[in-house]
Amino acid sequence: MIEALGVPHTEIDLVLVNGRSVDFRHFLQDGDRVSVYPVFESLNIENVTRLRQIPLRKTRFVADHNLGDIVKYMRVLGFDVHFDPLLSYREVVKISREENRIILTKSRQILKFKEVSHGIFIRPGAREQQIRRIIDYLDIRDRITPFSRCIRCNGLLKNIAKESIEDRIPLKTKEFCDEYVQCESCENIYWKGTHCIRMQKVIDRILDSPPTYCRHVLAKNSVN
Repeated sequence: MIEALGVPHTEIDLVLVNGRSVDFRHFLQDGDRVSVYPVFESLNIENVTRLRQIPLRKTRFVADHNLGDIVKYMRVLGFDVHFDPLLSYREVVKISREENRIILTKSRQILKFKEVSHGIFIRPGAREQQIRRIIDYLDIRDRITPFSRCIRCNGLLKNIAKESIEDRIPLKTKEFCDEYVQCESCENIYWKGTHCIRMQKVIDRILDSPPTYCRHVLAKNSVN
């Protein structure tokens, strides 16, 4: 009934029927008043019926093939995002379950698979707005570590001496830059150039805006 109204079950943490908490096995009756709430971050609801045994509060993600640009900037912010544009929806679900990753997707259908427990539907909007919604929905602003992860392969970055990679640095770059980082996985090299400045502007726009909460609340709906 809830998913028929467009709310994926993965975004639901509490259902109240006539003021009493229930799980998804509850059968609705004519005249029932239903309230549906998303994952809670600041309120303690441990004494009511939670709809999942495993907490949603993970900061590891897997994204579907439509989210390449969002993945890039999520990684710039330091979030662990598995992404392969060739993955099928079934493969995305498999990775989510095996690695405890939250699914990021523009498809409501993938979030309705019964095997899916953690997922966020990416609604239409500007790139910065979509990323801000993910961050605020999970309340993970304090976990942002800009420029700590490789935007190509998702690996972690580490400082590296200029002398050890001198043969891989463009000549003009050597003249103005002495600090470099390298991906521990793919060994790609990064430095503070114009690309870094552009990315920093995107980060600033995301972080300087007040929190936005993408919440679904279905309240006082009668079942006929």
